[in-house]
Amino acid sequence: MHDIDIDMVEMTLDVVKYAINRITQTNPELGKPKTEAELRRLVGETVTNKGIGGEKAFELFRQVLVKATVPIDHPRHLAFVPASPTRAAILFDLVTSASSIHGAYWMEGAGGIFCENEAMKWLVSLTGMPEPAFGVFTSGGTAANLSAIVTAREKWRKNPRNIHQKGILITSIGAHSSIKAMAKVIDADVLLVASEDAMSQSALEAFYDKLTVTEKARVFAVVATGGTTNAGIIDELDGIANFCLSKNLWFHVDAAYGGGALASKSVRHLFKGVERADSVTIDPHKWLFSPYDCGAVIYKNPEEAKEAHAQEGSYLEIFKDEGAHGFNPSDYQIQLTRRLRGLPLWFSLATHGTEKYEWAVEQGIKLTKIAGELIEKNPLTELVREPSLSCVLYRRIGWSAEDYRNWTYRNHEAGFALVTPTKWKSANGYETVSRFCFINPDTTQKDIEDILKSME
Repeated sequence: MHDIDIDMVEMTLDVVKYAINRITQTNPELGKPKTEAELRRLVGETVTNKGIGGEKAFELFRQVLVKATVPIDHPRHLAFVPASPTRAAILFDLVTSASSIHGAYWMEGAGGIFCENEAMKWLVSLTGMPEPAFGVFTSGGTAANLSAIVTAREKWRKNPRNIHQKGILITSIGAHSSIKAMAKVIDADVLLVASEDAMSQSALEAFYDKLTVTEKARVFAVVATGGTTNAGIIDELDGIANFCLSKNLWFHVDAAYGGGALASKSVRHLFKGVERADSVTIDPHKWLFSPYDCGAVIYKNPEEAKEAHAQEGSYLEIFKDEGAHGFNPSDYQIQLTRRLRGLPLWFSLATHGTEKYEWAVEQGIKLTKIAGELIEKNPLTELVREPSLSCVLYRRIGWSAEDYRNWTYRNHEAGFALVTPTKWKSANGYETVSRFCFINPDTTQKDIEDILKSME
């Protein structure tokens, strides 16, 4: 199984040829899912006592299985939050895996961790957070948010009166679903400020004032959003920072999606106050063109995170030894074992320079403006709200929720585009609408025009 023979050499060449072919495609086939039963019928049993051989397994993947997936970098994949990793980042993801580096401790991964930290310095600079702010790469926004909130909760529990208390964190109804999910993990309660639009300082204060004395004592953090996934809305970060400072609460900014926009001079001012956060989440695998999975959490005071997350164990003691001194990423987030997720970002940044990143982010913002103008000009469509960051919510006049769903499946089945509906709260309740999210610089104005035309 670990032998290097002619079969392994040939398989390596096949894999590299596949990777080169896929990387050079700017308009890959828009695959679509099949049921498990359909896939089982097409590929049969693949994990057997004797194995089916690498050649057959790879052929099944190329001819059947990968075609039952949707490429996140298709230029007409505008659903959810798509992605568009650079070719340099994808190539170095191969190098990262091939290098077999354990990225938990400096003793084992010093060279790779050094590279990650170079990329992290740039991320920190985007936020404007002052020294000693620093962070670590995670598997994504959920792990980053969880790592930050565990740090906040542990700091809160340093007060003896809070040791046996169940904490409360406050966020808005527009916050990402991961906030509620990770609160379950740490057994904290979540209270939601009822604002589909930006959460403001005044709304937060009014909400907090209605809490009981006991509830106020249990609140340990406020989570603001720097670009909601649904609509690209940015909370009033500066005002929320003022509120948290006045109440001695941890201020976390979930900018997993929107944080990439900090690379753009045209919208950076919208994030005023992010530099005052105690922690910030940014996902490079979203709007900073890294492959999945690559999130990041940044702390105003990394030592607070280290106190919360550093693990102890007899076999780990050597990593604390003077001869192993250096930055240990596992001390600052929930995972011990970790791959060097930040390496592809580092290589892409080193290859292209930060100015190219600014250009690529600006392309998404430019496409958003173009889409808004086209929607307003089209007699069959109208904007639900002003576009924000790279998100556009719009309605097809006269359509029901079923119409949107049928349209989505029709376009996907044809291999044309993946644009999915969402819901938006209006005066009459929740309405089904359509949504664009622009990430890929390869998306064109014609792509947008053709998608809108398919609604006729």
